Amino acid sequence: MKLRNLFILVFISVFALTSCNDMIKTNGNLKTELDTVSYALGVNIAQSLQSNNLQEFNYPQFMKGIQDGMDKEEVQLTDEEINKLISVYFKKLREEAVTKNLEEGRAFLEENKTKEEITTTQSGLQYEVITEGEGKSPIATDTVKVHYSGTLIDGTVFDSSIERGEPAEFVLNRVIPGWTEGVQLMKEGAKYKFYIPTELAYGVRVRPGGKIQPNMALIFEIELLEVKEGVPAEKGK
Repeated sequence: MKLRNLFILVFISVFALTSCNDMIKTNGNLKTELDTVSYALGVNIAQSLQSNNLQEFNYPQFMKGIQDGMDKEEVQLTDEEINKLISVYFKKLREEAVTKNLEEGRAFLEENKTKEEITTTQSGLQYEVITEGEGKSPIATDTVKVHYSGTLIDGTVFDSSIERGEPAEFVLNRVIPGWTEGVQLMKEGAKYKFYIPTELAYGVRVRPGGKIQPNMALIFEIELLEVKEGVPAEKGK
């Protein structure tokens, strides 16, 4: 990852966006266009760093680097050294996060499966019956209509059709394996809670939005509203 390129893009995008006067805030300390651009740039860079698992940060050295680069002072590192250092460091952070997420997910699921209300399937999928349904059960090639809420094991909500106020529809075999297996256990009208290990979720794939990191176990509460046999949906989860 080349953060220097990221910073350049951030500068360009923020300045372009803030060229319109209606984007300039006049409350608090953001009284001028320069105030607003500077603040927006700082927030944007911070969010980018956080999304790449940077938990520790040396603010004085960061600001010194910006100052030297902006003032064209004698920078203490060459361009080659900068690119290599950033690439190696963030690769290390990503690898550490992948291992940490895997360990935390496994520990959570190991404890969770001991609860009386939890059933564990042969694949490792865990589920809890909240409400049983009385309608039909889907097969993998059916389109299902569901309401759902997805959370991380720490309770952070990353996706929710309930919050959007609109049910989702998709072909069951076009979603993550944990959904494909789990929803087939349900009948229309049922509501289950699924605890999905990373192997049945997104694995090490990077997901948009930054909340779901590689190797995370996930929790979904799903209500099966309707089974539409063999009806194709545009896209799945």
